[in-house]
Amino acid sequence: MYLPGHFEESRREVLHAMMQAHPLGALVTYGEHGLDANHVPFELVPHSGEFGTLHAHVARANPVWKLLNGGEEVLVIFRADDAYISPNWYPGKQTNEKQVPTWNYRVVHARGRVVIHDEDAYVRALVARLTQQHESSQAVPWKMADAPTDYIDSMVRAIVGIEIDITHLIGKFKLSQNRPGADRIGAAEALIAQGDTALGQAMLDAGAVRAHP
Repeated sequence: MYLPGHFEESRREVLHAMMQAHPLGALVTYGEHGLDANHVPFELVPHSGEFGTLHAHVARANPVWKLLNGGEEVLVIFRADDAYISPNWYPGKQTNEKQVPTWNYRVVHARGRVVIHDEDAYVRALVARLTQQHESSQAVPWKMADAPTDYIDSMVRAIVGIEIDITHLIGKFKLSQNRPGADRIGAAEALIAQGDTALGQAMLDAGAVRAHP
């Protein structure tokens, strides 16, 4: 990933927070048929290993888990908000017409080696944790016990667990840090006004961090 210094985000707690807020990752692998990508919701265990550990599951019918059974290295890409940035949002355009559009975004790349877990206990516990986490906002959270036991058993047998020990973690937060403060704020406020609140606020926050390192 091309990573100019002003867009680099290396604070582990910030990267972990983004991964947990946007858990659907693109699992990128390379095998005999070339590059492949599977989109999988991950559980991050932040204090396991040097950079954290990722846990997920895939369908048993998905050949990717057999491809990774030798502990291959993989890349997982997590993406947060993104949006087009118009030059019209820059106050500086009033005095300098040499402006062009761009695209702002936040991504995290996690590399690591895979361990396949084809055992009932691992998969069942993982599904229970993921369910509990993502059902927590529901008025009446669904739980595995709500479905018939034999049905849950068949669903568990139909998936295989994946564990990734993260060995390299880097983020690219392209938030107009290379622009004058007034232009960055103008673009952020325009995003917020059109409903892209999270990205606009991240741009404002990035300016505050830069001003107070």
